[in-house]
Amino acid sequence: MSTDVDAWFREQNHPLADAMQLTRRIILGADPRVTESVKWKTPTFSFEGDIASFMRAKKTVSIMFHRGAEIPGAHPRLEGDAKLVRTMRFANVDDVKAGRKDLERVIRAWCRWKSST
Repeated sequence: MSTDVDAWFREQNHPLADAMQLTRRIILGADPRVTESVKWKTPTFSFEGDIASFMRAKKTVSIMFHRGAEIPGAHPRLEGDAKLVRTMRFANVDDVKAGRKDLERVIRAWCRWKSST
């Protein structure tokens, strides 16, 4: 875990900080090659390119998958119809827990895809 991301969380005082921290731990735990940094003024997760970033939202935990449309496999929790970007949202800690497997699947699919290219 990055000290820069730790500092970002301390500065934000976000109402869903617990849900965001759980999301962060799930993403980083899904594959040991995933790293995190603060990029575009928000935590961003990477492996062989940027995977996803937290989006600024007060009522949900919103994660923008920069190239979500290209991630191989079916990922029903990824929302959106833009050319590349997809979003995954969680309402609270319980929702993050319920969506854990879906989030892990997306991260692992990205890592498999990027390590094979």
